[in-house]
Amino acid sequence: MPTLQQFRYLVAVADCLHFRRAAESVHVTQPTLSAQLRELEEKLGVQLVERSRAGVTLTPIGREVADRARGVLRDVADIAALARAGANPFDGTIRVGIVGSLGGYFLPLILPTLHDTYPRLKFYVREGLAADLMGRLRDGSLDLLFFPLPVEEPGLIHVPLFHEPLLVVMPSDHPLAACDPVPPDGLRGETVMTLETGHRLHDTVAELALATGATLSLDYEGTSLDTLRQMVATGLGLSVLPALYVRSEVTRADLVTARPLPEPQPGRDIALVWRKTAAQGGAFERLARDIREILRAAAPEVTVIDG
Repeated sequence: MPTLQQFRYLVAVADCLHFRRAAESVHVTQPTLSAQLRELEEKLGVQLVERSRAGVTLTPIGREVADRARGVLRDVADIAALARAGANPFDGTIRVGIVGSLGGYFLPLILPTLHDTYPRLKFYVREGLAADLMGRLRDGSLDLLFFPLPVEEPGLIHVPLFHEPLLVVMPSDHPLAACDPVPPDGLRGETVMTLETGHRLHDTVAELALATGATLSLDYEGTSLDTLRQMVATGLGLSVLPALYVRSEVTRADLVTARPLPEPQPGRDIALVWRKTAAQGGAFERLARDIREILRAAAPEVTVIDG
């Protein structure tokens, strides 16, 4: 019979369509991954993967097996979680995914208090792009996401946590620095930089630029919020950044400053997301309540959304 590890390797290849990247994602060497896939094909008696110099593709049966394998891996992960939850849901490790534009500035606000409340609970944290994190949640390699809404995937539960405003970040000597808030037409004709395509924040800022008459920069896109802040400081353009990042990095900088936009302020809603089948659903609900209370006390920049 095929092994779970072989299923993991097949799913990795299906996700990456590249042997080296697939091997890196499951922390094995490329020869090991290739050998295990060949063994899986021999066990099943069918070709699952087409290999060529142009790249990697899955055969039609390979795609179907990979989809079924995702379900198997997800069910196995849920069985393991069910066993952990039967003992104590807060006595173990929760595998958490978080978008990169949130992780470094949100987690330090909540983790110390959560650790004091649940001293035996550990968090494995993976930052990434929205599509990658959602795929990992579906296949069971992550248990929980801190994720921007909307979430429209079937089979998932999302519980809103907070609304985070977006602020305009500009050089300290920019004319708009004298405005608080930035007037409704203040961004018209301005160049606005944001993160690369694939980030949820990119889509949000693109919609804002269209609505305000700003020009979204396609020549200068950031790989991180820090990169955007540094490019703003050199005068390449303005940016629109989340309030928790502004609190952490912009308010203590000299070359850039932040100003709010007029009401209703643009922003994003952040939620906890998990699979409907997750055994720790009750524990995740409790975590959501705890996180809201922490944010009420520690983060006046955001608006807590009561569930």
